Amino acid sequence: MHKHHHNLILLTCGLISAIVISRLPFFSEIVKFIGGLGFVGAFFSGMLFASTFTVATGGLLLIHLSNTLNPLSLIFFGALGAVSADLLIFLFVKDKVADEITPVYEKFLRQHHLKKILHTRYFSWTLPVIGALIIASPLPDELGVSLMGISAMTIGRFITVSLFSHTIGMISLVLFAGIIS
Repeated sequence: MHKHHHNLILLTCGLISAIVISRLPFFSEIVKFIGGLGFVGAFFSGMLFASTFTVATGGLLLIHLSNTLNPLSLIFFGALGAVSADLLIFLFVKDKVADEITPVYEKFLRQHHLKKILHTRYFSWTLPVIGALIIASPLPDELGVSLMGISAMTIGRFITVSLFSHTIGMISLVLFAGIIS
């Protein structure tokens, strides 16, 4: 698998898997089971919603759960699940991504400018804002979390931004589910 297309391939596989799974007879049983878990099911669905490979499945589960669970509770616990998954990614990425991408920039720039660029006043607020917008969108979170991870963002601020972004994204998803049903 070529490294440049890794996330696109995972997203495509996840979408195809979600479509196939949603059409299988046992999918409604899975939804009933997860719905029966109540807030734990919403939390689990939110965790699935935060990953490239499982975003489509998580979204489908959240849409189906919006028919049985209180929408505010669904959004809250789903967002908490997504934040917990994002936090794992954030902690993994934090302080390690710059080390991995510096050689790429050195290849092109022949100097050590990456850390200087990433810590300028401009990037100190734009990377987290762009990351938050990506997290709030239906796009997979890894890119947004990575942008926040390479910025000088603290864990507390990350959790706040991620929770806010996921809450907005899930409100949009639940509203969309209400409109189409």
